[in-house]
Amino acid sequence: MKKPTPNPPETNTDPTSPYASIDSKKLHEAADRALDHYLKPTANLMPSDRPYEPMYLANPAYDTESLLANASETLGSVTEMLNNFAAMLDTSHRKTALGIAQIVMLTELAVNQALDNVQPVA
Repeated sequence: MKKPTPNPPETNTDPTSPYASIDSKKLHEAADRALDHYLKPTANLMPSDRPYEPMYLANPAYDTESLLANASETLGSVTEMLNNFAAMLDTSHRKTALGIAQIVMLTELAVNQALDNVQPVA
């Protein structure tokens, strides 16, 4: 039986290899390194031999009352900033900002209640 197309030319290279030459292999390795750089950034940022250290940390020497008082002041400031920002927005975005401000204000109330429950250190 005759075939309508001829057989492909035979080559001496490995038929399972995607590389036509050494240069294409180097290009493929470079592409893999670039993809790993962008798709696996933790491999470059957090070496395993380095212990984890938090960037931000509340000072463990402060007592609970001081930490709660600071949190209350911070939440009050955030509420004020959100209210000022909401005043500059159009209606739909203003409602969103005011909703967030209300959630922060409720959190501030909870922190203030916790602050009221703290027993003063003698």
